[in-house]
Amino acid sequence: MATRRLYYDDSFQKEFTARVVHCEVLPPDVNSGITGTVWGLILDRTAFYPTSGGQPNDSGKIGDANVLDVREEGDEIIHVVDRRPESPDVNGCIHWPRRFDHMQQHTGQHVLSAMFQERFGRPTVSFHLGAEVCTIDLRGPEPSEEVLEGAERAANQIVFDDRPINIRYDSAEEFSKLGVRKEVKRAGILRAIEIEGVELQPCGGTHVKSTGQIGMALVRRCSKVRQDWRVEFVCGGRAEKAARHDFQLLRQAAEKLSCAQEDVASAASRALAERDANFKNLRAMLGRLARAEAALALQSAPPGPDGLRIVSRVFEGVPSEYPGFFATELAKSEKTVALLSAKEQGHLLFAQHPSSGKDMNALLKHVFEKFNGKGGGTRDFARGKLSDPAHADGALAFAREQLFRA
Repeated sequence: MATRRLYYDDSFQKEFTARVVHCEVLPPDVNSGITGTVWGLILDRTAFYPTSGGQPNDSGKIGDANVLDVREEGDEIIHVVDRRPESPDVNGCIHWPRRFDHMQQHTGQHVLSAMFQERFGRPTVSFHLGAEVCTIDLRGPEPSEEVLEGAERAANQIVFDDRPINIRYDSAEEFSKLGVRKEVKRAGILRAIEIEGVELQPCGGTHVKSTGQIGMALVRRCSKVRQDWRVEFVCGGRAEKAARHDFQLLRQAAEKLSCAQEDVASAASRALAERDANFKNLRAMLGRLARAEAALALQSAPPGPDGLRIVSRVFEGVPSEYPGFFATELAKSEKTVALLSAKEQGHLLFAQHPSSGKDMNALLKHVFEKFNGKGGGTRDFARGKLSDPAHADGALAFAREQLFRA
């Protein structure tokens, strides 16, 4: 028995009465987050919209039961609820904030898609209404900032015009004659949304009554997705929330950069340039310091009977890249091995001059057999990380001992 869809004719109907024509226990659906016992209800009529066409399902109540999901199976709509109704005659109530938000987003998508196609020749190939943002995938060349802004501005002009939105029923053939934006290959009578002077498009979703109720359309960003371009946008209450959040971030950035809000971009560019210059200077100073310290370390580490010189050191409170500079300088000296660690992070770094004749990668693996950790490298240079940084001193002592045994 086909379920009569009340939202087809009136998306603003919040409450309704219906009769349960089928009820059964459903298996858990982990993918939907439903793990407890639930029931699937089929009603003779419903105002609940099922997940379909990129738009999520409605939520709300049927009697005392919470509606957890609404699914479309052919002509029937299944309402997944958390308890069995006591009577076959039930009252349904739509969670209105969620429904109206979806209506704003979906209707806004129609207007935006129409503007992208009419003004810039970018047809929409898919739509998704997410929990935070909505997306449309556009076919064609990459939309420039001018295209994105132009489509947004044109869409909002239609919003401000407060044009009426109507629902029409006809065949795909008749709708095709009237010039739909995207033809639908489906038999029988179709439902279409008509936005005055803008759009005629077959669609089974819920929509507002006039474009003014969309509130505002706000395009957020654009990214490449396979052969298409995904445009993120928000409408209505979501646009208000996003604009407020953006302003708060802009104000906070201006305060941290000690500049006016309109100067944030230039101030951020200057700060990044200063950071890059300071980073370059720091690396140069670390290199000079490493050369000086390496020279002192070599003087205080006399070679052993086989001529091998081993420098072992645990660093604390130094920049993370400094042990690498230090190891590189030490490894320039013949028959020299560097066994280094950064204690805070538990990093190990083993390096040697090729004339030393050892295998730093094998040594590191041997250390990790005793002290748990991960890493690797080459015969002359290997690095890794201890699972417990507290073992840094012991790991270097063990490594030094293994070198003397080899």
